Amino acid sequence: MKIRTRITLLFTLITAAILLAFATVIYYSAKENREKAYFSLLQKEALTKAHVFLNAKVDTLTLQNIYRNNREMLHEVEVAIYDTDFNLHYHDAVDIDMVKETPRMLEEIRQKGDIYFYQDKWQVVGIRHTYQQKEYLITATAYDQYGYQKLHLLFKNILIFFILSIIVIFMAGMLFSKKAFDPVREMTEKARNISATNLHLRLNIQDHQDEISELALTFNHMLQRLENAFDAQKHFVSHIAHELRTPLAAIISELELCISSEQTVEEYQRVVQNAWGDAHRLSRLFSNLLDVAKANYDPAEINFKPIRMDEVLLDASLQVQQSNPHYHLQISYDFDTDTVHDANEHLLTINGNEYLLKVAFANLMENACKFSENHTCQISISTAPLSHHQSKNILLYFKDKGIGMTDDDVSHIFQPFYRGNNKPYADGNGIGLYLTQKIVHLHQGTITVDSTPQKGTTFTVALPPSLVS
Repeated sequence: MKIRTRITLLFTLITAAILLAFATVIYYSAKENREKAYFSLLQKEALTKAHVFLNAKVDTLTLQNIYRNNREMLHEVEVAIYDTDFNLHYHDAVDIDMVKETPRMLEEIRQKGDIYFYQDKWQVVGIRHTYQQKEYLITATAYDQYGYQKLHLLFKNILIFFILSIIVIFMAGMLFSKKAFDPVREMTEKARNISATNLHLRLNIQDHQDEISELALTFNHMLQRLENAFDAQKHFVSHIAHELRTPLAAIISELELCISSEQTVEEYQRVVQNAWGDAHRLSRLFSNLLDVAKANYDPAEINFKPIRMDEVLLDASLQVQQSNPHYHLQISYDFDTDTVHDANEHLLTINGNEYLLKVAFANLMENACKFSENHTCQISISTAPLSHHQSKNILLYFKDKGIGMTDDDVSHIFQPFYRGNNKPYADGNGIGLYLTQKIVHLHQGTITVDSTPQKGTTFTVALPPSLVS
C-alpha cells in the first residue's frame, strides 16, 4: 500500500472516530433530554388531572371518557390516584391499566415521594401528592411516540451524515494527499532516470522551506558525492591501467627482443634485470592497491587493539631497511624514555591497527629517504597536549633534507597517482602518500606537510587524544 493511501485512510479513520464520538454525544444527549422532558411532562399531567379530580370534582366518568377518546389519537396520559392505604380513588382505564400498580410500588412512592421507571417503552412516574392535609399516591404513564420519532429521525440523519462525511473526507484526503505527494512523485520519476551514466542530473528543489525540499536537497548532495566518487573511481582505474600497462609493456618488449634474436650473456642479464625491476614495480603497485582497499574498509570491520607507537615505528623502520639497506633512519624521542615504563605506558599507546600503521610509517620513511641525496630520514616522536584540559596527542615527525616540494605540489601531494615536479628523481606510482593519509584518517588522526624547495620536507602525524588509552 502506498504512503499516500495509508495517510488518506489514517486521516479518514481519525476523522471518522471524532465524528462518531461527536455524533454519539449528540444522540445520547438528545435521548436523555427527551427522557427527562417527558418524565417532567408526565409529572405535570399527573398533578393536573389530580387537581381536576380532587379540587374541581370533575366526574370520574367524564375524565375516563376524555382519556379513552384521546388515547389513540393524542397518546393521552393514563393516571391513577390512590390514598396511602392503597385504596384506588380514580383510574383512567382499569381495564387497560398499563402500570399494574402493586402495594410494593405504592409503598415505594409513599416512602420516596417520586419514582421514575419504564414499563416496556412506556414511561411511568409515581408522585406523592398532598391535598387538604391528606396524602395521595399518583401514577401516570404514556408512550412518547412523537419523542421517539424525533429520536429515530435524528439517528437516521446522523447515520446518513456520518456516511456522507466519511465519503467526502476520503475523497478530499485522496485529493489533498495527491497534491501533497506530487513533488515526491516528480522526484521519483526524476530519480528513475538517474544512473551511473548521467549522475549529473539533479532533482528540482522548490522554493518552499519544507521537508520535501530538504529531502530533495539531501538527495542532490548524495548524488554530488556519488558523482565525485564515480569520477574519482574512473580516474583511479585509469591511472591503475596506465601504471600496469607501462611495466608490462616494457617486460613484453624486453622478452620479445630476447626471443627474436640471440643475445650475449650480458644482454640477457640486462634484460632479466630490467624485467625484474618492472616486476618489482608491479609487485609494489599491487601491494599498495591491496593496502588502499584495506584502508577503505568500514572501520567496524578493521581490527583495532592497544599498540605502542614506538614499537610500531621501530618495526616499520626495520622493514624499510630490510628492503633498502642503503637507507638511513634515525629515530629520536622528545621525552625521557626512562619515564615510559609500565606505569606510564599509556603515554605512547593508542587503539589502532598495527599493520596499516606500519604501512603508513614505512611510506613516509621511504619517501624521505628516496628524495634525499644522503637517503636519510629523521624520525621523532613526542607527546603534546591540545589544551590544558585535554589529554596529550602523540606526534610523529618524518623529516628529510632533500629536494623539497613547491606549494603547488604540497596542495596536491595526497591525491592518488599524483607525481609532482620531483618525479624525475625517483620511481613511484603516486599511491603511497594517498594511502598514508587514508590510514591516518582511519585512525582519526591528522597528517600535515611542511616543505621548502632544496631544503627539505617534514611530515607531521598527530593522533587524537580520544584514541590514547
